[in-house]
Amino acid sequence: MIAYLSGVVREIRDGSAVVVAGGVGYEVQCPVSTLGRLKVGDVAEFNTRFVVREDAQLLFGFSDADSLRLFDLLIGVSGVGPKLGLAMLSGMPVSALAQGLLSGDVKLLSSVSGVGKKTAERLVLELQNKVPEHLAAPVVGGVKVMPVNNSAGRDAIDALLALGFREAQVRGVVAELLGADPEQTADALIRKSLGRLR
Repeated sequence: MIAYLSGVVREIRDGSAVVVAGGVGYEVQCPVSTLGRLKVGDVAEFNTRFVVREDAQLLFGFSDADSLRLFDLLIGVSGVGPKLGLAMLSGMPVSALAQGLLSGDVKLLSSVSGVGKKTAERLVLELQNKVPEHLAAPVVGGVKVMPVNNSAGRDAIDALLALGFREAQVRGVVAELLGADPEQTADALIRKSLGRLR
């Protein structure tokens, strides 16, 4: 079992990176959030999961332990393979995905390409009580910000969704703004969020 990998990034591909460690080049399948942090020539560290199938041996890598933890939970659900788990982690931040699972938000989960309503419902049924609550808190400036749970935040999220913004982005921005000042009104949150989302 390969649980950790550290090496020089040799190449960044669509959905994966080639990392050289000990003279061997490993292809590491990564979510968009991890790929976005990589630069060719830099040394990178990955929390990894090695998956063996009949037709392939795949190495999945994540820049943080929370992403790996959620990935493991997702692929433990019947009908959710590693590729779909990776797609879900690429489709939205870990905090938004965890919050969607904890709150039973089938609409949010099924907004990820490849996740139908039935799969989203199965994910909620199997994981709602297994996802650690701290995963639902976005990281802002290196500090975890707890999920939006006040009326101004919820009102701001509803208004921004009505304007057509993606739910995962909206929740992250509103949570970040509330983390900086929990006493903000819905109007102030909407105005500031619009400045960041456009």
